[in-house]
Amino acid sequence: MKGGGHHMSTVAFIGLGNMGLPMAINLKNAGYALTGFDAVPEAMAAAREVGIATAASVAEAVADADFVVTMLPNGPIVLTVYAQMIPAARRGAVAVDCSTVDVTSAKKAHELAAAAGLLAVDAPVSGGTVGASAGTLTFMVGGSREAFEKVGPILDEMGGRIVHCGDGGAGQAAKICNNMLLGISMIGTCEAFALAEKLGLSAQAAFDVMSTSSGSCWSVNTYCPVPGTGPQSPADNGYKPGFATELMLKDLGLSQQAAAEAGQATPMGAHALALYRYFEEHGGAGRDFSAIIDYLRTATRDVS
Repeated sequence: MKGGGHHMSTVAFIGLGNMGLPMAINLKNAGYALTGFDAVPEAMAAAREVGIATAASVAEAVADADFVVTMLPNGPIVLTVYAQMIPAARRGAVAVDCSTVDVTSAKKAHELAAAAGLLAVDAPVSGGTVGASAGTLTFMVGGSREAFEKVGPILDEMGGRIVHCGDGGAGQAAKICNNMLLGISMIGTCEAFALAEKLGLSAQAAFDVMSTSSGSCWSVNTYCPVPGTGPQSPADNGYKPGFATELMLKDLGLSQQAAAEAGQATPMGAHALALYRYFEEHGGAGRDFSAIIDYLRTATRDVS
């Protein structure tokens, strides 16, 4: 239950960036005794401005923590932080990695934690900075049933939906598969709206049909890439990122790494990665991933 107060539990939060800081604020507001750390001085300053105590190092932050939450950019950084965290963490602490990383790194983090007697979950999120601030994130959790049940209360303060996906690494697998599908479906949505425009069909008419017919999907219904069409979305705010092109590119890259390791053909995922890579290099950097409609409107028929 949100807001129940958890004054007996202490949390170390490592990674106080655009996602981590609002998540940490929600835990602090829920009554957790929170200590934060980030390698970026500006992030530490921002945390102190909102009343979060900060530590001088990872080891200092985690020394007395019941839970260690990490929200970091990639797998190598997570493993580096775990190497600093695990020797300093108290036995019985629970490691909660909310970063989006490759499945191999996630499983390695679980192994490191288990070898030191720590419980661990990989718990990547969906919902972006808006969900982080509102406490409505979806958590996709990999780890033992025991670990999942222990982290439930703190994830509940940061999220609206918590799904136990399986053993260690399963949360990352779920996130990667979901976001590969999202990248593919957004490109298809943008192609359909771009073609509708060329055929003289209004965006509103296209939306009214696609949102209620067999083309219906989240990219159309909830996150329409055409301004003034459908519910409010980044398209209505100059494509200011709700989910940046760079983040979609990262997730599609992770999907193709995972597909290669698993020996699974994902031709649409591979093509989506190539299109988003080109888009980022040609005006897409710093824009919402749905802005790829601008590129598709002007692309030639032989785009590959």
